[in-house]
Amino acid sequence: MDINLPEIVTEVEAAFQKYEAALITNDVDTLQALFWNSPLTIRYGINEILHGWDEIGAFRSGRSPAGLMRTIFRTVITTYGRDYATASTLFQRDTIPGKVGRQMQTWARMPEGWRIVAAHVSMLDDPEGTYRG
Repeated sequence: MDINLPEIVTEVEAAFQKYEAALITNDVDTLQALFWNSPLTIRYGINEILHGWDEIGAFRSGRSPAGLMRTIFRTVITTYGRDYATASTLFQRDTIPGKVGRQMQTWARMPEGWRIVAAHVSMLDDPEGTYRG
């Protein structure tokens, strides 16, 4: 298996950046389009457990657009072959001082393009900024 083929990494990085831009601007339509439209898609968030594209969309539609700006760092994108990838990043929000967020996404190439098939977001205490490394 080919790991991190440059052209595939570039494709996934572009999809990841599109997701990030949509997240901080609360572009619900783009966010939803980047998730695989399937009942098998999963998103475990900080305060929610979402199974299926419909539940993810309902969460996105009902979420407040306030306080979504964040700084990401230590992003790692790894591709496996031409159709599967993971994207992991840490983030910090000014609205949540002393915490660091962790986000992991599993991406798969579908007929319509790269889509998130599973995601997990969590937070942990980081009062000293240890993880900003």
